[in-house]
Amino acid sequence: MAKAVKKQALGRGLSALLKDPANDIKSIEDTNADKVVGNIIELELDFIKVNPFQPRTNFNEETLKELATSIKELGVIQPITVRKIDFNKYELISGERRLRASKLAGLQTIPAYIRIANDNESLVMALVENIQRHDLDPIEIAMSYQRLIDEIQLTQEQMSDRVGKKRSTITNYLRLLRLDPIIQSGIRDGFISMGHGRAIINIEDHEVQTDIYHKIIKENLSVRETEALVKAYQEGLLNTGSVPVKKKITYTISDSQRKIFTEFFGAKVDVKIAANGKGAINVPFHSAEDLERIIKLLNK
Repeated sequence: MAKAVKKQALGRGLSALLKDPANDIKSIEDTNADKVVGNIIELELDFIKVNPFQPRTNFNEETLKELATSIKELGVIQPITVRKIDFNKYELISGERRLRASKLAGLQTIPAYIRIANDNESLVMALVENIQRHDLDPIEIAMSYQRLIDEIQLTQEQMSDRVGKKRSTITNYLRLLRLDPIIQSGIRDGFISMGHGRAIINIEDHEVQTDIYHKIIKENLSVRETEALVKAYQEGLLNTGSVPVKKKITYTISDSQRKIFTEFFGAKVDVKIAANGKGAINVPFHSAEDLERIIKLLNK
């Protein structure tokens, strides 16, 4: 089968214009800026440096090779976005996978949208564009939201407007960062889902979080089963043996101790101890007279 015809390169005339020092464009007010900024131009790969604000940290080598093969056949379908930082120097805003794959494919140039932006604008554009992608993992998205809070001082309400997501959605992503780092890695590597992570977040103790995480993987628990396990842990049902994870408790109640309560009150007393060592004694009664009897016992 004949190879697909590569798309005609874009912006070669504009590319030549940019290489002329006399036409160096530093702001939107400069001569010919309207011909460059916002347009697609063929840029030499050597002129582009990666974005230090890039939220993505994992790049699958196999998928990069597949993309490089596609680029060899069809060219770069979707241009990258860069900002001009100096004469013949550009910084990537979005499209690092396409940039890396183009280098693997042996290309010398790549189609790019040209922007002029300061560091804050570049960071916001990079993070917002990446958040809206479908191939970021939940932890990468959460870290991007956190950076918008820490470095740009955006509120969750402002982020909601910028990225077009509900505030509750943003909150759910940010809460993932409260998970133990081992569990965050598990979500990034696909061992468990975001739903599993959201269930585990409800436990503050990181040691118990990781106990439950390992149990999820070992027994292939569903999100619903994980939620039930977390609920059982929170209710501290140690005496029923229904929480098969490691607990931090200070003591337990033996059968002989339970018998003392039962004999004293003349009823089957339920004693529960939570994971934090706190507990409750439940003394049942069956009538007003029975309650009066228990009160008299306590007043002796």
